[in-house]
Amino acid sequence: MKKIFLFIGVLSMSFLSAQDISDALRYSQQDILGTARFRGMSGAFGALGGDMSALQINPAGSAVFLGSTGSITLSTSNIQNDASYLNGVSTASSSNLNFNQIGAVFVYNNGSESSGLNKLSLSIAYDQTTDFADELFVFGRSSNSIAEYFLGEAQGVPLSSIGPITGNETVQDVYIDLGENSGADGFRYQQAFLGNQSGIIVADDPNDPNNTSYSSAVVSDINNPAVQDYYYESTGLNGKFTVNGGAQIHDKFYIGVNLNSHFINYDRVTDFFEGNNNAGSSINEILFTNRLSTIGAGFSAQVGGILKVSNMLRLGASFESPTWYYIQEETTQRLETFSNANGRVLVDPNVINIFPEYQLRTPARATGSIAVLFGKRGLISLDYSYKDYSSTEFDSDEGANFSDLNRQIENTLQGASTLRIGGELRNGNWSFRGGYRYEESPYKNESILGERTGLSLGIGYNFGKVKFDIAYDYSEQQRNQEFHPNSSFTNFASIDSYRDNLTFTLGLNL
Repeated sequence: MKKIFLFIGVLSMSFLSAQDISDALRYSQQDILGTARFRGMSGAFGALGGDMSALQINPAGSAVFLGSTGSITLSTSNIQNDASYLNGVSTASSSNLNFNQIGAVFVYNNGSESSGLNKLSLSIAYDQTTDFADELFVFGRSSNSIAEYFLGEAQGVPLSSIGPITGNETVQDVYIDLGENSGADGFRYQQAFLGNQSGIIVADDPNDPNNTSYSSAVVSDINNPAVQDYYYESTGLNGKFTVNGGAQIHDKFYIGVNLNSHFINYDRVTDFFEGNNNAGSSINEILFTNRLSTIGAGFSAQVGGILKVSNMLRLGASFESPTWYYIQEETTQRLETFSNANGRVLVDPNVINIFPEYQLRTPARATGSIAVLFGKRGLISLDYSYKDYSSTEFDSDEGANFSDLNRQIENTLQGASTLRIGGELRNGNWSFRGGYRYEESPYKNESILGERTGLSLGIGYNFGKVKFDIAYDYSEQQRNQEFHPNSSFTNFASIDSYRDNLTFTLGLNL
């Protein structure tokens, strides 16, 4: 059957208003991606420059280049998630290959000794800022059923809206009608319809079309909890295209500006399975599948400066504006149940819900940096950044009201600090690098998402006109993964997430 595209009306914004805060964080956070030299030093480049990915931190870094340069970067990544859910422990891992970065800087030296302007630089670059690839498998036994999700959505919904299909109507017809004509409750009515049509919930008075109360057809037993499996897979990335301009003034000052065009491409699929054999339970198996596709575009700007205090000491400061995104989302759903008495029931509307475009403003970032250089022998660099995640804000030109979600963000999130330390040791044409990073949790309650720590190592060789660098970096973080956020089904798993990457960069003096 051909899929039907359903454009959800302006007032039917309940799905977007029910977005979890983690969705806003997904597009607000940036990982340490980019060139192998940058990653080998854990991104501590705010006072250094001289690397294409250093422009992500401080745009003044383009004016540090001695000559025109270009680079291209590939990386492989491996993600391992160790999940703990009630009495179940599981591990899932996945790997992918990414094209992280490509860019070039063009340097124009001023030969006039009387001028205070020593150098101008112009650069263009593409950088991947976030890798959304992730995979998770969870299993366990729980007396709290997924039926609670459908019950919570259905209470207060008239049975006449979600009741048995009559006449020539189809599941697709009713699902579309509920999304188009139920106002701000469109998505909730669709969930109630899925639950009722599949037999998971039943009306307390099935003979009354005005009935608004429902009960679960799933019998939970604390002594015989249901088997539950949850599978999560996401793909996509957040990236940006940057146009940069920089200048060196009086040999000691470097300044720069970035204009960034951002894009989002994110896809996610989740499968939740539940099975029970409890006496009196009308439903013995449930499989609930949800798919989400997100695309977005945004804009931000950065300014920065580097002060060459002496041949040994450099200081850097930069500011990145909020990113203003325009985002659109699509969803599909499928629900399948099985009962020992009535067999298998499939409720598949085969409809793509397309929601109105909304806006997301991510927090600004301020960075201070210091670097100590030991001539041609090496260097040590430190960056400190701060972002106030509680300032993240949703908005809409379509008349949707996000005030409750924005208030929840303000009360739940906090300002977070990031510390990056890196070093480089040079021996002839060889360079050896290492780094450490610490990122504070953006949540006031760190059990939701913990701090992230990471280590990095790198090596490079300068052939003269060509440079080749390799880096390895590793990070870990803990989080709680809710299966259906902001719903009556509150079950979650505890996740220990580990990521390691190999990065390869080819650099060329132009």
